[in-house]
Amino acid sequence: MPEYAKQSHSPITISLCMIVKNEEATIERCLQSVDQIADEIIIVDTGSTDKTKELVSQFTNKIFDFEWIDDFAAARNYAFSKATQEYILWMDADDVFLSQDLQQLVELKATLNREFDVVSMLYNLTFDQFRKVISQLRRSRIVKREKDFRWIGAVHEYLEVSGNHLETTIAVTHKPLGHDSERNLKIYERMQLKGEVFSPRDLYYFANELRDHKLYNQAIEYYQKFLATRQGWVEDNIGACARLADCYYQLQDVENELKSIYLSFQYDTPRADFCCRLGFYHLNNNQLKQAIFWYKLATQLDIENSSWGLVNYRCATWLPHIQLCVCYSRIGDYKLAYEHNEIAAKFIPDEPLIQHNRKLLQEQLGN
Repeated sequence: MPEYAKQSHSPITISLCMIVKNEEATIERCLQSVDQIADEIIIVDTGSTDKTKELVSQFTNKIFDFEWIDDFAAARNYAFSKATQEYILWMDADDVFLSQDLQQLVELKATLNREFDVVSMLYNLTFDQFRKVISQLRRSRIVKREKDFRWIGAVHEYLEVSGNHLETTIAVTHKPLGHDSERNLKIYERMQLKGEVFSPRDLYYFANELRDHKLYNQAIEYYQKFLATRQGWVEDNIGACARLADCYYQLQDVENELKSIYLSFQYDTPRADFCCRLGFYHLNNNQLKQAIFWYKLATQLDIENSSWGLVNYRCATWLPHIQLCVCYSRIGDYKLAYEHNEIAAKFIPDEPLIQHNRKLLQEQLGN
């Protein structure tokens, strides 16, 4: 029996709460993936003009209209206010539970100890061609309704929670088909025009929007403003360093790109993706000793699935081994090159590059 369960226990009840707008392409897929879990489905529509409501009506009659006021937190809090069950689960329309995660969720619902106020889950963001997770983070996903937890933030809102917290390995999978790339940037720009004071979190996410729109110099300005507040969450601080490095890379400012990478080390021990970036820099400059140092360090770092920050699984698994294969090949150590290629193969056995490297290295080793 799971550690979070009691011996004698009745299943918890769950309200699924969602905000939607023009989600006809994905909403059925989402609701089908969670239909057997939700005792109640609350849908708050913020202005759909497509068939979203019609499709949702197959699953629930609890559909509410909410006038859009450029505030995601307000819409989500309104959705939460309509819930009547013991716990609230939130999702976006382009999220799903895959079958293995749904099975775990069924078990959790049947056995969860009501002493827990918050249940967090993993959030699978991107996948490679082999359907393996590339990037992932963790989010508070199920909360006790009576605690009246609130969403905060007009854009890139977050759920402020407290109390007894259970971390699970259940994952919600993000499967977008597209998005309104201008929406969030426009909201921030309207906030600016109104003279609203940006919180540190707003500064960070506004900078992200600017970077995504290739406004690199403006993005740099706001990442620097964010870091200067010294009030950011550590994972956002590290994310800002990574995105600063991205911006400087695009501007071909190598010196500041490197400074941004090293700046991340002030906030935590080195992360695998920063180590790989440094390895790549030194490899491109034929500084093989330094490249090997950073790539080896990337292979020695633990992967924490309890991390609330973004985890880059490529840099934490196969990528540094492939690059070490390249480095050792260049210095003529074909035995070590072969060993690292085979380690990478454990993660991506069907990758053609693995087979290519194996054949060349076996010829060098006389096998």
